[in-house]
Amino acid sequence: MKALLPRLYLVAIFTFVFAPIVTSMVFSFNSDRFPTVPLGGFTLHWYETAFARPEVWTAFGNSALVALSAAALSTALGFATAYTDFRYNFRWKPAYLALALLPPTVPLVIMGLAMLAWLGRLGLSGTLPGIVIAHTVMGAPFAMAICRLRLSQMDPSLEAAAWNLGASPMRAMRVVVLPFCMPALISAFCLTAAVSFDEFVVAWFVSGLNKTVPVMILEILQGNVDPQINAIGTVVFVTSMTLVIAAQLIILRKTSR
Repeated sequence: MKALLPRLYLVAIFTFVFAPIVTSMVFSFNSDRFPTVPLGGFTLHWYETAFARPEVWTAFGNSALVALSAAALSTALGFATAYTDFRYNFRWKPAYLALALLPPTVPLVIMGLAMLAWLGRLGLSGTLPGIVIAHTVMGAPFAMAICRLRLSQMDPSLEAAAWNLGASPMRAMRVVVLPFCMPALISAFCLTAAVSFDEFVVAWFVSGLNKTVPVMILEILQGNVDPQINAIGTVVFVTSMTLVIAAQLIILRKTSR
């Protein structure tokens, strides 16, 4: 009985989280306009209608561009921060790590307002580069955590051995550290891309006319019930889950080895 309770608890948690998402996915194939039970016939009409709209393709293009750019920058910054923690000891190191991990602890509304004010001063508010900067700030701590976990499994003497054999610091980084961290780098890229692709609150503050998919979904939702939302949301969910699962599989595969 004691072994059964944790399993039931996990089932209840997953049901609570995923039941609304699964329901939305089911209704995206429902021929009826309103989400009622019993369901109507099977149809792809809502997908065809949604993706026949040019603004939907524009929003997906914006989200893809922002997600890939923010993921690349977040991964680079996260690795640099994690490597600094791994290689160097300095007086203010705890404060350095606390500051690096701070963004996820800030409420998203506060983060959105702060980014709006800061990017407005830089003339980047309402632009795609502005969204990339905001999402990079949010994604870098996640990338850092993944890279830091991987570097903690590395023997520090490996890099020192490369130096003793005549390798320059850059060459040692290229042939020793980066290959060791590659699974974490790929995983961090996938995870931060998923975070950026799904993020709504900060993007709503700073996107302006360059709408991402979550911002566009809110605009479609205002004032009416549109089954196209279920279709677009299903595509977004599948894309994000694919990235997250890919990141997790890379980490688990390397750990098992």
